[in-house]
Amino acid sequence: MTKLERYRKIFKTSLQVTDEQIDSGTLKYQSVPTWDSVGHMNMISEIEERFCIVMETIDVFGFNTYEKGIEILRDKYGVDL
Repeated sequence: MTKLERYRKIFKTSLQVTDEQIDSGTLKYQSVPTWDSVGHMNMISEIEERFCIVMETIDVFGFNTYEKGIEILRDKYGVDL
């Protein structure tokens, strides 16, 4: 499994979203009932664990879309997705 596939799987399992929701480009914080504050923190925790990183608070708050998450992980934490 590639890192991008692992990232995608975290979204699907943590937030219980479909491939179609991810691929639509409209998946963002609070756009689905499961991506609330609790769901967000659970997802961040899973990402940190799977990619062996600890995200700064500003990045946790800025992580508000699927695409923005990829950007943050690549640019700030060197996770090659």
